[in-house]
Amino acid sequence: MSYRLAASAEMLFLDLPFAERVRRIAGLGFEVEIWDWTAKDVDELVGTGATFSSMTGYVTGTLADPDGAGELLRTAERSLAVAERLDCPRLNVHGTGLDGRGLPVVPTETVTPAMWLTAARTLERLAALGERAGRVFTLENLNTAVDHPGTPFARAADTIALVEAVGSPHLRLNLDLYHAQIGEGNLVALVERALPLVGEIQVADVPGRCEPGTGEIHHPAIAAALHRLGYTGVVALEGWASGDPEQALDRFRAAFTPAR
Repeated sequence: MSYRLAASAEMLFLDLPFAERVRRIAGLGFEVEIWDWTAKDVDELVGTGATFSSMTGYVTGTLADPDGAGELLRTAERSLAVAERLDCPRLNVHGTGLDGRGLPVVPTETVTPAMWLTAARTLERLAALGERAGRVFTLENLNTAVDHPGTPFARAADTIALVEAVGSPHLRLNLDLYHAQIGEGNLVALVERALPLVGEIQVADVPGRCEPGTGEIHHPAIAAALHRLGYTGVVALEGWASGDPEQALDRFRAAFTPAR
């Protein structure tokens, strides 16, 4: 296949210490994704020798109000320093900060035109930080029906609009197809529309957010579309294991290995 596979150490091998999760995932041939770096021993992660594909690119802050935007940009600079140590190319952001339950720190019922403008300006500044550091920030779509109610700019259509408005190679999409299936559906057409803007793709099945083959999404059709379109980036499993984590990773790999 032309693309590479990664998996989230936040959601697999949960009985192991975090650095050991990273080693297990890397040892099985996958790149590794992590979330909040502030809760990790960064030196220990460097010592694993893993290839890190993506990490959370801010600590606190929001896109769409001036004070929150300033905080997001300040903590993004701190995140870039950690990304340099981990040699991690992509740093992920959302419409607003999320708490430990995945709920927005600043919930939003209505996104106003002023918020759209502020978000675009914040993302322009974020892309400039990424350009100076030689890194890419990715804006992730989320779902508001199940996991992240009240999150602004959550739909894939929203993140596409913002990334297109900024127009920088240092701001791309983190196209999460689990969230998109819940919020929008029609995933192959979404991939076709969004792929020129994509920095990475994340997957998990619906419902349950486990590995491919446990729900309603036909992941081999997505893999075939990515192969047809010549995608050369990363596809990451950001999902739980329905049972044994190694078996979950085997199912993920099988779903994204195009039939010959």
